Amino acid sequence: MTQEIWTMSARELDRLAILERVESAGLRQAQAAAEMGVSERHVRRLLQRLRGQGRAALASRRRAAPSNRRLPQRLRALALLRERYPDFGPTLAHVKLHERHRGELSAPFSG
Repeated sequence: MTQEIWTMSARELDRLAILERVESAGLRQAQAAAEMGVSERHVRRLLQRLRGQGRAALASRRRAAPSNRRLPQRLRALALLRERYPDFGPTLAHVKLHERHRGELSAPFSG
């Protein structure tokens, strides 16, 4: 028998405790939604996931996945600043990065 190990944040553990109270009929879904700060519909979705997949289903499915906002490996703004614009202040550096490297940088530099 293999044992699966997973990690949960404090927020996820709090959600688990609240949902278990709903399951034991000690708490209504509307009250659980208010405690978690989500809609009643989302509480129902979480309960459905908990019942179908167990406690591990409440852990974030994005954990250990790369960020959607990460910079491309081929180009990093700091490397460019150090290499091409070492004496520029922050505002001028932003303007130059925006003008010359717009399509190659992440959201804070491309807007």
